Amino acid sequence: MIEDLLEFTPVIIIGAGRSGTNILRDTLCNIDGFTTWNCDEINPIWRHGNLGAKYDEFDATMATPSVKRFIRHAFHQQWQRSGKPNYIVEKTCANSLRIPFIAQVFPEAKFLFIVRDGIDVLASAKKRWRGEMEMQSWPYYWAKIRHTPILDLPIYGVRFMSARAQLLFGNKGHMSFWGPQFADMENLDKDTPLDELCVRQWRACVEKAQDDLEVLGGYHRLKYEDLTAQPQQEISNIMHYLGEDIAKESVEQACASVHHSSVGKGRGNRPSEAIMQLIGPTLERFGYEG
Repeated sequence: MIEDLLEFTPVIIIGAGRSGTNILRDTLCNIDGFTTWNCDEINPIWRHGNLGAKYDEFDATMATPSVKRFIRHAFHQQWQRSGKPNYIVEKTCANSLRIPFIAQVFPEAKFLFIVRDGIDVLASAKKRWRGEMEMQSWPYYWAKIRHTPILDLPIYGVRFMSARAQLLFGNKGHMSFWGPQFADMENLDKDTPLDELCVRQWRACVEKAQDDLEVLGGYHRLKYEDLTAQPQQEISNIMHYLGEDIAKESVEQACASVHHSSVGKGRGNRPSEAIMQLIGPTLERFGYEG
């Protein structure tokens, strides 16, 4: 098949939810030759053929020939729709839990791993769990629907309504699910505090991503704080990793909208000691104060 040998390079951004995956993707796609999907995330495409899996943690064996063919074909179609660029950038956050699966689907992929201070992630993720940052526009939802396989649409519709019903009529004050679904979720009590849920979700994503990428090798890691403080340097480092020689002026223009204003907001309201003990070792592993 034509998708067996790609004429572009998939650039897979790995990162926990609320870690700066959006700003990294958008900045890269300001550079000629880079483009992305006209949709925030494409989890339904990644999960097609494995929709019955309870969580987003996929191993390499789940990349069956039919699954691999479907995903590669979807990327190939997007490449054609986008004018056949050199790179297709994708940043579904649940991919942090299934790197061996992605490497099986795309052995030619380049991986960018962005990490952010988990305490800042905690503050931001809580807002998403509570539905405070929902994008309610019809074009946003239509883009998601367009990239959901038709036969899978009813299942996603039920899940969407269930999560919002829990927010509106439940007693937890947050949705029944948001973001990457990690396996240890089944071990959490139904009354687990939201702070703990967010921390465990972030920790599961970054720890598994780092472990799997170390086994895989050949990836590039950066911090959200560095990207926002010195974006031109960080994007230049990524270009070097990709083997691209991009003009300084192009990098400057690509980084024009990057700002540093959201760094450190979570640390202004220090979490409880119990949360700090839970998150501390992972913070220290990634070079943050625990």
